[in-house]
Amino acid sequence: MPKNHILFVTYPWDAISPETDSTLRLIYECCLREYRVGILSVNNLTIRDSITSGFCKILVPSSKPGSIVRFHQKMQFKEQLLPLSGFDAIFIRANPPLDVTMLNFLDSVRDDTFIINDLDGLRKANNKLYPATFNESIIPVTHVSKNKAYLKRVVAESETDKMILKPFDGFGGSGVIVLEKSAEQNVNSLLDFYIDGKEGDNYVIVQEYLDGAKYGDVRILILNGEPIGAMRRVPAKGELRSNVHAGGEAQKYNLTKKDLALCKKIGPQLVKDGLFFVGIDVIDDRLLEVNVLSPGGIARINKLNRVKLEKKVIDFIEDVVEGRNRAHLRKSEFKKTVSDA
Repeated sequence: MPKNHILFVTYPWDAISPETDSTLRLIYECCLREYRVGILSVNNLTIRDSITSGFCKILVPSSKPGSIVRFHQKMQFKEQLLPLSGFDAIFIRANPPLDVTMLNFLDSVRDDTFIINDLDGLRKANNKLYPATFNESIIPVTHVSKNKAYLKRVVAESETDKMILKPFDGFGGSGVIVLEKSAEQNVNSLLDFYIDGKEGDNYVIVQEYLDGAKYGDVRILILNGEPIGAMRRVPAKGELRSNVHAGGEAQKYNLTKKDLALCKKIGPQLVKDGLFFVGIDVIDDRLLEVNVLSPGGIARINKLNRVKLEKKVIDFIEDVVEGRNRAHLRKSEFKKTVSDA
């Protein structure tokens, strides 16, 4: 019998880029430990007879998984409708934007299985407002609004020549642009575009431009409140965004004392909110974003530092599951003692 049963709520297997995908490395590590591993898309959840289930694809790996690329290519599955409470852990690795209906389904099993990240934590932190809940000394000066007159005044009164404009619910660096005072006449049309958009009435973020942005940003992966790895992401020539998917280059990076101090400041709040595995983006010792749905970077950080961060992540989940199982067994033994009294 497998030691543990873990379900990944994630994107389609065919959409995985095996050379760089973080989720695949987590799945691979689970298979090396001979876990029973399932994957589930957010569209395959169902409730029947008050039981929350999913049309899960259970991995059927070969006896020798081989390289990660071969593991991905040769994997076979058996699909079955299974109760989600039968899994010891559910690892949410879905791409943004957050599917609120998915969280509503999972609410019914949260007492039976360990969910990472916590559902309420995801609800709280899935948008770009979350960093603003931390001390203002560790974030850039940030304005969030849909009031065009106010935002135009913010840009006009800024003491710097540049500010950053980005959509409230964007991800992967999409929609991030620089507002320059020399092109102030364009601000109104840009705000029209971002706020009115396709659906209209959207919030936008206008943020202080940090000089260090031209050198890129730092992605730090945080597990249970502690940093476990980092990389610098350098933007391509002529590009503002440093996201690797936008053409940025990953470079080796050693955490500084200021980085560690920043992590120490935000770590306890992340744990309190049940955000056990996140990626944070940092420029000039300032916290820009907290990525809570499917933070990437494991493969690149591994390659740059000759480590395997996925082992630490799965070790953590294993420890939590074992602790929950011990507590459940202890409770059952106490109940039996009381019943037999």
